[in-house]
Amino acid sequence: MFQVKKKVLLAIAGTVWLIAGFNVARLGVIAYAESKAINLWNGCLSTIVFCLFGAMFYKMAIKHTKRIMSYQEEKKPFWNFFDIKSYCIMIFMMSGGIWLRYSGLVPIVFIAVFYTGLGFALALAGVIFWWKYNI
Repeated sequence: MFQVKKKVLLAIAGTVWLIAGFNVARLGVIAYAESKAINLWNGCLSTIVFCLFGAMFYKMAIKHTKRIMSYQEEKKPFWNFFDIKSYCIMIFMMSGGIWLRYSGLVPIVFIAVFYTGLGFALALAGVIFWWKYNI
């Protein structure tokens, strides 16, 4: 009932990562607007965050694509776009990000810089999954 073709798992992963990425980036852009800290320096810092996380998420997307395509069965449950380790990491990152934002431990400029770079890196992973789905 909840089974999809293994290639569809790539589209599901792409959609999940795109939605997550755009939501995180949206929070970063809102924080930029609230902090009035839009400048070249902070833009460069967001780009550095994007590059660091983008490289990590690129490797992750390739790894998951290989795992998904190596399934022997043609159909798998739709939640198999991640393995259990990745679900745990996702829960940890989301919880940590929510806590960090609401804790007040970091200035809003940090949220702006970090979330913008991280969000676009997450969205890049979504694009990679969709690209792999289409080839």
